[in-house]
Amino acid sequence: MRIAIIGTGYVGLVSGVCLSDFGHHVTCIDKIEDKIGRLNRGEMPIYEPGLDEMISRNVASGRLSFTTDLAQPVAEADVVFIAVGTPSRKSDGHANLTYVYAAAREIASAVRGFTVLVTKSTVPVGTGDELERIIAEASPKADVAVVSNPEFLREGAAIADFIAPDRVVVGMNDVRARDVMAAVYAPLDAQRHPVIFTTRRTAELTKYAANAFLALKLAYINEIADLCEQVGANVQDVSLGMGLDTRIGQKFLNAGPGYGGSCFPKDTLALVKTAQDHNSPIRLIETIVGINETRKRAMARKVERAVGGDLRGKTVGILGLTFKPDTDDIRESPALSIVQALLDKGAHLQAYDPEGIPAARQMMPELDYKSDVDSVAEGADALVIITEWKQFQHLDFDKLKSLMASPVLIDLRNIYKAEDVRAKGFVYDGVGHG
Repeated sequence: MRIAIIGTGYVGLVSGVCLSDFGHHVTCIDKIEDKIGRLNRGEMPIYEPGLDEMISRNVASGRLSFTTDLAQPVAEADVVFIAVGTPSRKSDGHANLTYVYAAAREIASAVRGFTVLVTKSTVPVGTGDELERIIAEASPKADVAVVSNPEFLREGAAIADFIAPDRVVVGMNDVRARDVMAAVYAPLDAQRHPVIFTTRRTAELTKYAANAFLALKLAYINEIADLCEQVGANVQDVSLGMGLDTRIGQKFLNAGPGYGGSCFPKDTLALVKTAQDHNSPIRLIETIVGINETRKRAMARKVERAVGGDLRGKTVGILGLTFKPDTDDIRESPALSIVQALLDKGAHLQAYDPEGIPAARQMMPELDYKSDVDSVAEGADALVIITEWKQFQHLDFDKLKSLMASPVLIDLRNIYKAEDVRAKGFVYDGVGHG
């Protein structure tokens, strides 16, 4: 099949590359000329393990290309995916659909013959209806079936999630689109990776419902972690005891500094706003949003207590700035709030992240960025692990102790066992350890 992808961010680029690896002919389109130029030179605009090799392979095969020109690829396409950003609106928290609607107008003018238009971007319930109206207004003769096909990709594991998904959800109101979308995902083993066909609004809501539930699990275990610290329990053991119940499951039960990233914060907020607009408020999710915001700054108070109650004039080493490992994305990372709170308390911060420093420099220029862990530890009164990169899971504590002004480790991801670190002469503080 011939496929056009509008937008080359995480979702669009990974989806386009993986679809080309399925054997389809894919053109990825973006208005940012520099990004397209870099992709055509084989340079990656994002960090995603395995993406560069997959792009090289499919470009060489002739199945994958990149361009800023929308008209011809869309005119030739059987399927057009919209994968542009839908950030939260500053004014009210709703998803900003400006880019989605603009893409739809351009697509409407370019399509030729029957075309399936797929929203891969995360959009609120009813967006597909509005896209139909926009297309009919922009090009009354356009023969387009609007489909919702939400993404469930984890940054850092996006390729695996696309080529071996737990499920694929496809929502449509036009039956002609079913066979087309079935052909798009035909390379998947239907027994192991089922494709679920449903109505368009159901598919749109499924994405938000899934992300909000995962956010709920994270917020819940973080609340339990706080209780563990007060009653003398261990949240990791509590999590294990809960997660082995197959009705609950172990995933997303790791206590930490709060959730972040490009999806959970904006999607939970968008779901809250949508529910309120339809006079069906989801109080549970409203509470979760508040819990997550307050938790991030609470982690700064944990650091403050660990160094004796006063951070003014202290040097703190920060290990990890991205919202999760194996990505260079710092959007809504817990590190942003934690770092700002530490700065507000008068601390001097030395920071290192394997991939996130270029993006972090733009948002937090006041940090003292270092090139490795040892440089971060030099003269530090404490080290704080915020992101669980593999590089931070095998620290040389003997060496770090010799470099630091004071051997204190605040492990916000519970990477280490307290007794092991304390045996090395460190003061250790994790999350949810009484």
